[in-house]
Amino acid sequence: MTTAREIMTEGAECIGAEETVLEAARKMTEMGVGALPICGTDDRLKGMLTDRDIVVKVLGAGKDPDRVKAGELAQGEAVTIGADDDAAEILRTMVEHKVRRLPVIDGHRLVGIVAQADVARALPDPQVGDLLEALSTD
Repeated sequence: MTTAREIMTEGAECIGAEETVLEAARKMTEMGVGALPICGTDDRLKGMLTDRDIVVKVLGAGKDPDRVKAGELAQGEAVTIGADDDAAEILRTMVEHKVRRLPVIDGHRLVGIVAQADVARALPDPQVGDLLEALSTD
């Protein structure tokens, strides 16, 4: 069975919890991504920051993105997947938590990101359809 390590995008970069949302937006732009893992000073994953979070929770709320810290937008415990977890576990986790991107952890170290598109390329069509349907409904 396909594992997270086989389908993930390697080289995921974190935004520090103490860095500003403006810095995160610049980093997303430079990297051409729509989400960044938020890492604390202890190098542990604190959550995910998406471009939507920036628009809705910062800009839409009238906050200054140069004053809001990325860590302020980390909510609860980060949803992750183990590097050696199989595709069924990736699907289950995405559906259960209604997330489109999963940080991939090896021990406590971030090693990559599995996105919905990665899963779509790696799995048979019926499973992909089920995932898309589950993530598209509220």
